[in-house]
Amino acid sequence: MSELSVKDLTLEYGSGATANPILKGVSMDLQRGEVVALLGPSGSGKTTLLRAVAGLETPKTGTIHIGDKAFFDGAKKLEVPAEQRNLGLVFQSYALWPHKTVADNVGYGLKLRKMNSSDIAEKVKAVLAQLGLGHLGERFPHQLSGGQQQRVAIARALVYNPPVILLDEPLSNLDAKLREEARAFLRELIVRLNLSALMVTHDQGEAMAISDRILLLNNGVIEQQGTPQSMYETPNTLFTAEFMGSNNKLRGTVLQKDGSRVRLQVQGSALEATVRGSGAGAAGSDVTAIIRLEQVKISGSQSDNAIKLPLSTCMYLGDRWECLFGLAGSDSALRAYSPYKLEQGEYWLQLDADKLWVY
Repeated sequence: MSELSVKDLTLEYGSGATANPILKGVSMDLQRGEVVALLGPSGSGKTTLLRAVAGLETPKTGTIHIGDKAFFDGAKKLEVPAEQRNLGLVFQSYALWPHKTVADNVGYGLKLRKMNSSDIAEKVKAVLAQLGLGHLGERFPHQLSGGQQQRVAIARALVYNPPVILLDEPLSNLDAKLREEARAFLRELIVRLNLSALMVTHDQGEAMAISDRILLLNNGVIEQQGTPQSMYETPNTLFTAEFMGSNNKLRGTVLQKDGSRVRLQVQGSALEATVRGSGAGAAGSDVTAIIRLEQVKISGSQSDNAIKLPLSTCMYLGDRWECLFGLAGSDSALRAYSPYKLEQGEYWLQLDADKLWVY
């Protein structure tokens, strides 16, 4: 049985002619010990879905179950209040009480549940130790670093052993360096404690690093879902392909199609490519082709399945250089990675036919 099950959930703001649909029939399941990331652009519905599960938004139709218990059923007019759902929730802002110590912040939910003081102290001590915060129990939030505050928020969500923990952009308040460390800590913690977690993020790298499965939302519906690897390596739609990874987009015309392989006319060059979008690739049709930056090979001599372009500029990224070929912002521009800075001149950019996807 799933820890969390959402079926055909719809939700809209407003009513009648002015109603604004946010969720348009979303269904998903979360298994025990699984981490699912809700990923998508602003306005896609990911945060609204998380808030609906938490009981902070009221859907219009559909059902939400935690284990075998219904928390929302639109047809039966059933809605369990948020405070009775027993879910762990980590807010983007952490929402720590500034006048309470770390121990009091973590134990606050247990106090509301009328647990006796000795049991609260024991549970708080145990969860703080699990998160490496045992020595900080008497400090106040303003005396902690951003990463420590984040762990206190997680400890507060875990202290009463909820069946599901909900994470709303849990790392967004941290600086770039600390985010890298925090996501490794969060993934290790979730695996070690065998948690079931639903996490909202707009950061695809964060979603791929932490989650077991990604649900990519687009305009209130699930565009595609799967493991991080499948979402990155086998995107089914142009939206998924563009959202995941760093990409080059090319406009072309199909010259010939043979099964999933097509021959394209792109910027005066004929290129072999692979059809990924359903129905794409009829001869004579205009199509969009996508290739990841890391799949573009740079050569100083003529190559197969390649486009010749002048180097515009190179940008140093630390472990590599990102090089721009052609005119920035134009349909003819291409980007690629190089292990070293390139000299000015013209280069052949080889595009692997299996990695040049047509939609």
